[in-house]
Amino acid sequence: MTDTPARLLTLLSLLQTPREWPGSELAERLEVSARTIRRDIERLRGLGYPVEASRGSIGGYRLVAGTAMPPLLLDDEEAVAIAVGLRAGAGHAIEGVEEASVRALAKLEQVLPSRLRHRVSSLQHATVPLTRGDGATVDPRTLTTIASAVTGQERLRFAYRAGDSAESRRQVEPYRLVSTDRRWYLVAYDIGREDWRTFRVDRVSEPFATGARFPARELPRGSEDAAEFLTRSMSRTQPELHLDVTFRASAEFVRARLPAGLGVPESSDGHECRLRTVCSDSLEWVALRLALLECEFEVHGPPELAEHLGALGARLARAASPRPAVAEKAVVERT
Repeated sequence: MTDTPARLLTLLSLLQTPREWPGSELAERLEVSARTIRRDIERLRGLGYPVEASRGSIGGYRLVAGTAMPPLLLDDEEAVAIAVGLRAGAGHAIEGVEEASVRALAKLEQVLPSRLRHRVSSLQHATVPLTRGDGATVDPRTLTTIASAVTGQERLRFAYRAGDSAESRRQVEPYRLVSTDRRWYLVAYDIGREDWRTFRVDRVSEPFATGARFPARELPRGSEDAAEFLTRSMSRTQPELHLDVTFRASAEFVRARLPAGLGVPESSDGHECRLRTVCSDSLEWVALRLALLECEFEVHGPPELAEHLGALGARLARAASPRPAVAEKAVVERT
């Protein structure tokens, strides 16, 4: 193989498999001399790939972990698998999938050949994920567009639907994407409002990077980072709930199932624990998360939460026990 760039790519592809390659075997595979293999190994090292050589009759070359992340060489199947996985994680705001995964997806989709991009889209559209939780899904293309604008400090335009269903067009200077355990949010400076704003990404549509650059802005005083700004912003728009709940289960059991944003329960004994905390989540969401804990519990406060749970329980009981007239009608219709 006389084409040096093609030979280096082939050599790198072989070295990325988890095994050692004797120099003689690499030379035979690439149809070059052992001396050429040694020169190519030095070229890869110069590009940042940590290639380790071991001596002896069974020695050889292998790629090891280095201090920095060198470019990866992926075959078609590997690239499609990674892109689909990142899309699924980003689209459902899974806990632990943060902005870094969206940046990785943006970089990968930017260099995917059109044939592979089509395969990724086809797989995504043909797959119905089974996820747990009540967070709204997000189009991964929206996330990658926003992430690219954040990284490139590029002004962004999009349509936005507010919580009261009011629709507007926005032009912003995007600052950061923030992932919670349920949703994605964009922290940005709104040019039209001349102030900082937070936007739920699942309510964003038609995002478009304008290409216009902007100088970096500092967040308002009192916010060290985007996550803290988001927390402060949400606490201003959402009334605080002073939760006081006793769970008929161990603290370890409840901690493993309770969203981190709702706080940490304190153990009363081995069979009970109590949660006293303040949160800014909606009453409906808190009630639903408590109902999903798979253990008995008692709400001491606030009264609105107890009332909502009572109404929810009654509605569920009615759903499980249909009225006799309805059941009788169903039998008649079947006959």
